[in-house]
Amino acid sequence: MPKILAIEDDATTGREIVAELEQHGFGVDWAADGGEGLERALSGAYEAVILDRLLPGVDGLTIVTAMRGAGIDVPVLMISALSDVDERIRGLRAGGDDYMTKPFASEEMAARLEVLLRRRVAPPRTTLSVGDLELDLYSRTAQRAGAEIKLMPTEFKLLEYMMRNSGQVLTRTMIFEAIWGYHFDPGTNLIDVHLGRMRRKIDPPGLAPLIHTIRGAGYELRAPDPAP
Repeated sequence: MPKILAIEDDATTGREIVAELEQHGFGVDWAADGGEGLERALSGAYEAVILDRLLPGVDGLTIVTAMRGAGIDVPVLMISALSDVDERIRGLRAGGDDYMTKPFASEEMAARLEVLLRRRVAPPRTTLSVGDLELDLYSRTAQRAGAEIKLMPTEFKLLEYMMRNSGQVLTRTMIFEAIWGYHFDPGTNLIDVHLGRMRRKIDPPGLAPLIHTIRGAGYELRAPDPAP
């Protein structure tokens, strides 16, 4: 259940926000003044914040600015009786993600919050790791035990495929079709050449092997067994 913080000093509006969001399956904490709202917002315990622009003690702009300064990037839906364009721009530039003017329909408020939450897609995974082996998909670099590994483009693609499927036995046919993209020719030694060269880089002397030949089945990349 997503946990939402509502910071609103007007009791009637605050109760309406809580009731509407609870109907949509949200858990809601309500802070009735800016001081309490700021403390709760900085706790990092919420998936989103509904924030009144004008609050006693600490105003909404101060709260959202403090949140962003502290690295809290959850969606903030600002609400206010101040409806002119300049005020809306100030709220958005301070770090708000959306802005609604009072009075507003509770159903629209809930819908806008749901849209903001849907937009928070997790960033794509850019680093793969198996044991002490790391592959950075963005910079296209690899390292093991802190030492950089120089990989040719096909070796990088092969290692990425094996790391994405770590712990699974990969047949020669699976590897061939994933890396070279056409039907496997049982007479070619293409896989052996690239895998052998990559293996010497990944599993140098002195380090526990990560790439294993499974006789009669294929190959497997897996982390070393933990020490007893």
